[in-house]
Amino acid sequence: EGVNVGFEIGEKLLFKDILYAMLLPSGNDATLVLAQNYRGGEKAFVAKMNEKAQELSLKNTNFADAIGLEDSRDYTTPLDLARLASHALRNKIFADIVATKNIEFADVTGQKKYELKNLNKLLGARGVNGVKTGYTNEAGQVLVTSKIEIDENNKKHTLIIVVMDSLDRFSDTSKLLNSVAGNINYLSIHP
Repeated sequence: EGVNVGFEIGEKLLFKDILYAMLLPSGNDATLVLAQNYRGGEKAFVAKMNEKAQELSLKNTNFADAIGLEDSRDYTTPLDLARLASHALRNKIFADIVATKNIEFADVTGQKKYELKNLNKLLGARGVNGVKTGYTNEAGQVLVTSKIEIDENNKKHTLIIVVMDSLDRFSDTSKLLNSVAGNINYLSIHP
């Protein structure tokens, strides 16, 4: 169900390439490969996902499966997705991957090649540097977007916008990007 990159049973890939396959085209087979190869298998992987969600104070998030297709038992909120994205973007490998528009790689033998395209149509426009698209019947179209803003003091700020249950996630996000453009004041708060 959903998007599959086309990995074959027994094929050997680099871990980083599996991450690209998970994050650019939302390859469910890539996610399943990662989960099944986790110590303890998919069930332990999902348990670790939920443990990490609690550690990050994602109080309204639950994972029932690694892929995220269990609509009745997988759930989250825009705030939790923004928190998760903010945390994940601190990891340079993750940040680099979600900022990638296209990539080509091969299995470890070099015989089977893959060309992947990021599903995020806004990537690269107006400072957008990530993060992730999503879709299920219950959640509708989802888009978590990060954007680099530079303030009047030349200091970088990362904005995170989350759109859920959308009929056109790219249009809805573009409208939000337009409404915040030039309308944010950055203040230093000292305790």
